Amino acid sequence: MKNWMKGLALVATALSALAVPPAQAQDVYAGKTLTVMVGLAAGGSADTLVRLFVPHLKKHIPGDPSIVVQNMPGAGGVLAFNYIYEKAPKDGSQIIFSLWDPLAQALGNQGLRARYDQFPYLGGISDVRVNYMRVDALDGAKKPADIMKAKNIIVGAYGTTDLSGILAHLSLKALGVPHKVVTGYRGGADVFLALQRGEVNFHNTSLATFRTRSKGFIQSGEGMGFSYLVASDEKGNYERRKDVTDMPAFQDLYKEIHGKLPEGPLWNAFNWTVQQFGDLAYVGLAPPGTPEANLKILRKAIEDTMNDKEFIAESTQRNGLPFEYVDDKEATKVFKALSGASPEILSALKDSMEAMGAK
Repeated sequence: MKNWMKGLALVATALSALAVPPAQAQDVYAGKTLTVMVGLAAGGSADTLVRLFVPHLKKHIPGDPSIVVQNMPGAGGVLAFNYIYEKAPKDGSQIIFSLWDPLAQALGNQGLRARYDQFPYLGGISDVRVNYMRVDALDGAKKPADIMKAKNIIVGAYGTTDLSGILAHLSLKALGVPHKVVTGYRGGADVFLALQRGEVNFHNTSLATFRTRSKGFIQSGEGMGFSYLVASDEKGNYERRKDVTDMPAFQDLYKEIHGKLPEGPLWNAFNWTVQQFGDLAYVGLAPPGTPEANLKILRKAIEDTMNDKEFIAESTQRNGLPFEYVDDKEATKVFKALSGASPEILSALKDSMEAMGAK
């Protein structure tokens, strides 16, 4: 009996040890500060999302670390990714969570000094992009199709590989609307201020930002939703969004104007870009060489935050829709598709960059 009781006690001790995480796993971030880098200026879509996300993320990191959001705008966000890849501490104290620039890699932008699949992936968020514009860009504009009356639309963008600029440019070029892209803005908030000033009159942003930051601009009658972007498949099929009723899908707008869907290299490039960015808009990445213990904690914390009922409720209340989490498996597919873009698509995108002022 004594031996049996002793054995039972040993089993209980072993089970107890399994139930409690190792002390070092719990203590990794205790008393520490985690810096989350954002590659664009304060007040933009990426910055706003991260600052909404961080208070909830903090709850899911054992050790209750302080979390600081740090903006590092420059080169359309590429500067911050270079910093994380080359200079950030490899101890888990700094990560990036930001809009990414897949075109910089796909088109061989020499400014980006790493491939995105070379970073440890932590988690990501998908997105829906919308085009919107100043109503006074046209005389008597009452509906999106009236843009065909425009003599020259001015688009605001960060740089020549900035997806917001590329998507706006591809949309207008497909429709056949004369336009010019002005680059050099530090982020979406900067472009929005230029839009309010009348310096530019067309912009592409996230649906969440359109419904929050741009809400007053639209309600005042100064601005108008132009179209939301979804990708068509090879057969021309596309899925309309039930949660967007204040503007048409781009395909519906195009058919209203031209009577049929477009086709050809430009249209293929448009769909590839919309699909690429819609599937994975914001990425969380760590410096290469970050300890696996930190990566495991951060990955779980990001996933848990995306499933946090309070975060879902707050993001839905503020943006009109919840954010959609992108796990490692889905991100790997996106990175693979990025590497496999056809020469036809890349050629059309390079032509678009040249039209936007790229050398």
